[in-house]
Amino acid sequence: MAVDRSDIAKLANLARIAISDDAADEVANRISTVLALVDQLQAVNTDGVLPMAHPLDAVQRLRADVVTEPNERELYQSIAPAVQDGLYLVPQVIE
Repeated sequence: MAVDRSDIAKLANLARIAISDDAADEVANRISTVLALVDQLQAVNTDGVLPMAHPLDAVQRLRADVVTEPNERELYQSIAPAVQDGLYLVPQVIE
């Protein structure tokens, strides 16, 4: 898919960025190159390839699930401007 100067002008307007006329051709060439690479990747046959989360099948070392901090909710809520039933009350922002 080729990107031309008018496409760059539309994209710049939508993105609210300024792209000079001198740079528009270079930006169009770069975006066209990226889109050509995406087209090339989409052409690869991936039938039978299982998806993977990580290419090295690494295992995450996990820490023990132990409470390390005391519950200080009452202390924190004692200085809050508005609290009800253990919840912080905030001004309504959506009508």
